[in-house]
Amino acid sequence: MLTMKGNTVAGNNQLSAIEHVVVLMLENRSFDHMLGFLYASHGNVSPSGQPFAGLTGTESNPNGSGTATSVFPITPATPNAYFMPGADPGEGYLATNSQLYGSTGAPAGQQIPQMTGFVTDFAYTLGWESRENWAIVNGTTPADIMGCFTPQALPVLSALASGYAVCDHWFCSVPTETMPNRAFACAATSQGHLDDHTKIFTAPSIFGLLGQHGISWGIYGYDAEPLTKSTFTDIAAAPNGTIGEFAGFQAATAAGTLPSFTFLEPSWSSTGNSQHPNYDVALGEQLIHDVYETLRSGPGWQSTLFVLTYDEHGGCYDHVPPPWGAVPPDNTIGEYGFGFDRFGPRVPTVLISPLIEAGTVFRVPEGSMPFDHTSVLKTIEQRWNLPALTARDAAAPSVADVLTLAEPRTDDVLAGVTVPASGSAGPSAARPSHLQKVQAELMSRRLPAGQRPELDAVSRLDTNAAYASYLSAHSALNP
Repeated sequence: MLTMKGNTVAGNNQLSAIEHVVVLMLENRSFDHMLGFLYASHGNVSPSGQPFAGLTGTESNPNGSGTATSVFPITPATPNAYFMPGADPGEGYLATNSQLYGSTGAPAGQQIPQMTGFVTDFAYTLGWESRENWAIVNGTTPADIMGCFTPQALPVLSALASGYAVCDHWFCSVPTETMPNRAFACAATSQGHLDDHTKIFTAPSIFGLLGQHGISWGIYGYDAEPLTKSTFTDIAAAPNGTIGEFAGFQAATAAGTLPSFTFLEPSWSSTGNSQHPNYDVALGEQLIHDVYETLRSGPGWQSTLFVLTYDEHGGCYDHVPPPWGAVPPDNTIGEYGFGFDRFGPRVPTVLISPLIEAGTVFRVPEGSMPFDHTSVLKTIEQRWNLPALTARDAAAPSVADVLTLAEPRTDDVLAGVTVPASGSAGPSAARPSHLQKVQAELMSRRLPAGQRPELDAVSRLDTNAAYASYLSAHSALNP
C-alpha cells in the first residue's frame, strides 16, 4: 500500500518494473524561468493537492539604483518571447555567486543566499557583451532577466510537468556552468573543476560502470556525434554501449532495442534545440515533444522512466535559495577554493513514466538531502544494483518513489498540444555556439599527428555553418 506524505511517497515503488532510463539534458535555464508559473492560477497547488514552490508574481530583484524590478510573465505575445532573456546571462562560478549573494566572492560560512543579484549581474553582463559585439536581441534590458515563461508559452514542457511529476526542489550539482554540471550528471564529480575550460574528465563514468556490469547504455547526439562521447575518457573502452544520433535513438526505440540507460543531447548549434540563451526555446519544445512521442509509441514505453532536466540555471532568475550540505565527491578542494558543499540553483526537472500519477509534485522530505543531477545516477545504481561512483551519488536520493502506479497509464498528456514556433532564426543564428567550439576542439585532438595543422584551422572557424561543417566532416559516426 502506498501513502502520500506531503510531496513524497512512503512505501513500495515500481522501480523494478523499469527497464529503460532515458535522460534528456537541455541547457541553461532555471526552474522559475521555465516552470515558475506552472500552477500560479491554482494558488501554487497541484491538481492532486500538493504544494508547489512556484512564483506568486510578487518576487523582485533590485536594479543598480536599488529600485525593485518585478518578475513578469513571458507569454506567446511577448516580443521575442522564445529568445528571452535576449542575451546570454553570466553562468560561471563568479557570476552565480553574484546572482545569489550579490558578490562574486564566496559566501562566508553557510550563509543562505538572498537571490537578489540577478538584475545587477545581468546589467554587468549586457555591458561587456555589448562592448564585445555579442548577439543581443534589440531592446534587451537588465529587467528582462526577471521574465518567466507561462504554461501557455511552453505548452509541451508544462503539459508533461503537470501530466506526470515535476520536481520543484531539484538543484544543479554545482553553482556554475555547463561542463562541471554535465560531469556530475555522468560521473558524480567534476574532479575539482568549476568552469568550461576543462572539457575532458578521467573519472569513471556511469557509462563505464554500466558496461563493466554487462548493462547496455547509449549516448545519442541530435544531428552530430554526441559531445559526451569525447568528454569522458572511459567511454572509448566501455563495453555494451551505443553511440549515435537522434534518428538512431528513434529507430532503437521503435525496434524495442533501446539500451537500459540512454543519454540524449540536443543540437549544439546556435540554431539548434538546446534552449541555451538566447537560442530558440520553441525548437527545444519540439525536441521534448519528439522524445516523448518516440518513447510513448515504442514497445518499451510501459517500462520506461524519462527524466527531462537542464544542466544548470544559465544565469536565469530563480527565487529558491540552493541549500548547503552537499556531499563532496572526494576530499579535494576545487578551483576557487570551493568545497563542493553547496548546490547550484534549481533547474527544471520533470519525471515522466506511465507508472507516475498525474499532477505529482515530487520532492524529498524537508531536511533531507535534496535531488540533484546525481539522483539520476543513484536511481540507475539502485535499479541495477551497482556501486556508487563517488560519495556524492552515494549520498543522493533516488527518484524511485515517484513510481507509484502498479498499472501503467495509457493516456497521452500531449494530445491536443500544439508545439510553439518562434517564426525567427534569432539574433545568434550566424554565430557559432560555445559548445560547438568545445566539440570541434575535442574532435581535433584525436586527429593523427600528421593532421595537427588542422588544430589551427579549427581556431579560425568563425560561423555557425563553418563549425557545423567541420563537426560533420570529422564525426566518428561517419561511415
